[in-house]
Amino acid sequence: MRWFNLALLILYPISWFAPLLRAGILPFFGLTEISVVSGLQSLWDADVFLALVVTMFALFAPMLKTMGLALVQFGLLDRKTMPTLNLLGKFAMADIFLVALYITLSKGMGLGTIETAWGLYLFTACILGSVMFGAAESRKKTLSAAP
Repeated sequence: MRWFNLALLILYPISWFAPLLRAGILPFFGLTEISVVSGLQSLWDADVFLALVVTMFALFAPMLKTMGLALVQFGLLDRKTMPTLNLLGKFAMADIFLVALYITLSKGMGLGTIETAWGLYLFTACILGSVMFGAAESRKKTLSAAP
């Protein structure tokens, strides 16, 4: 399980640059691919505070959680940090929820075309994998503490 968790340190950056969705004004005009990074770049121009929040949820929270979990798995960080690490994973899930909400709202308005792309599934899998690895590591702690 340690090695799968470490693989997330490579998969997260790939998912940040991968296309999350393709959006366009009308179906017969070209669709623009939007990634986490391109979305953040646009957000920095529009709203700095929101860009800081999304940067924390999309980039820093998942990586900090993954690195912290790796340190726990290799015995370099105390297991008492697991509740904090699991909380970081839940913050990262907020980003997936927001993307899904925006896609649903945009499709419902009927003004343009939005298609999900493979990067959304990769990013979601990374977040869910991290949450599952954290839960398994927390469970291992509980099982090893039992008499």
